[in-house]
Amino acid sequence: MTDPAAIHAVDAAITSRRAIRAFLPTPVAKETIVEILRVATRAPSGTNTQPWKVHVLTGAAKEKLSAAIKAAYDDPAERAAHREEYDYYPTEWRSPYIDRRRKIGWDLYGLLGIAKTDRARMHAQHGRNYAFFDAPVGLIFTIDRVMKQGSWLDYGMFLQNVMLAARARGLDTCPQAAFTQFHRIIAQQLGLGADEMVVCGMSLGFADPAAIENTLVTERDPVEAFARFHG
Repeated sequence: MTDPAAIHAVDAAITSRRAIRAFLPTPVAKETIVEILRVATRAPSGTNTQPWKVHVLTGAAKEKLSAAIKAAYDDPAERAAHREEYDYYPTEWRSPYIDRRRKIGWDLYGLLGIAKTDRARMHAQHGRNYAFFDAPVGLIFTIDRVMKQGSWLDYGMFLQNVMLAARARGLDTCPQAAFTQFHRIIAQQLGLGADEMVVCGMSLGFADPAAIENTLVTERDPVEAFARFHG
């Protein structure tokens, strides 16, 4: 039997999830983080392979990783020596994807009052990724290098579960591909094995309601624009 309250709760968690780029310093209990990750493990995975590995950073460990990456990011020569291990984005952009990418970038910078020619402020804003946008919890997700494309699809569902379980508990997140460029620093700082590949990072905490960047709501196409019904 349909339960309207359950439908509302699930839909609310999904539709209220946004990429938050400014967090309060309010701590998140370890027990809450464990609950979120435990719930997230119910994500489907082919033949129950469960390809996800999670590194949870708080306090000094988080600050140390952030400082190491930020130092490399702020040094042009050092930054140029770091490359992503996989292509998150297409190597050849085309419409409508490039249009959506540009719009969210300029919408965010517009809210922050950053002009298109202000490279220094753009650099600084992007660099906030590496401080996990001041969230009290930073997550680094890795995968075994032997896993293939299907396992990455499974991983995406796990990441979504993490974000939805966080919303159910009044928390917010920001999934961050920005960390992949500095996978060598992450591997060194976290003692990753040679078989561990960085998938992405994520900020976790309580959104700062006073931060203008947190008012950004991205647009979504209507169902009619991407779905075809056959029958």
